[in-house]
Amino acid sequence: MKLLEALHWRYATKRMTGEKIEETIVNQILEAARLAPTSAGLQPVHIFSISNPEIKKQIQPIALGQPQIVESSHLLVFTSWDKITNEAIDKVHSDMNRLRNLPRETTAQTEENLRNLFSTFSEEEQYHHTAKQAHIAFGMAIAAAAELGVDTTPMEGFDKNGLDEFLKLRENGMRSVVLLALGKRKEDNDWLLPLEKYRQTKEAFVTEIK
Repeated sequence: MKLLEALHWRYATKRMTGEKIEETIVNQILEAARLAPTSAGLQPVHIFSISNPEIKKQIQPIALGQPQIVESSHLLVFTSWDKITNEAIDKVHSDMNRLRNLPRETTAQTEENLRNLFSTFSEEEQYHHTAKQAHIAFGMAIAAAAELGVDTTPMEGFDKNGLDEFLKLRENGMRSVVLLALGKRKEDNDWLLPLEKYRQTKEAFVTEIK
């Protein structure tokens, strides 16, 4: 499907069949998320792709009992850095310069500017900044899934502290941001499917200044 057709086709699927999505398809969705732009190119995002039924069953009560958690083929947990350290900034640029065969000092000024900038943020502000980057990757994944004919349910209704504890995120320098269930719509049991897609009109959504 073309992108706009795919976005008209997709909706926040309320019930899924449990059918497994091929790993090659899931990998394309993950690759789209990996290629998403992020502020300063830091890519402070990590995704957990969960297909294990028992793990999803344990996550379901943390996610307010939503059925898509267990009915999905894969549950993607988007996480981001809990803070932006000097070491993390240095590592990204060190890896980048090595890949590009550039001298280490090539990005020295950029790194210093970023260290200075983020030193003015509280740890909570740093997390909110990295979480915004996770949302960009999240949007890319939704669009890619739609183009590939995979249904999705975006979810922010879950206990973040509970999921952080379950996946041991904080001890690894991460916090949960948002969930994305991937699967196939259950057409005979989804109240939202037959309803007209609602979005604001272009006139309400866009102000053109020419």
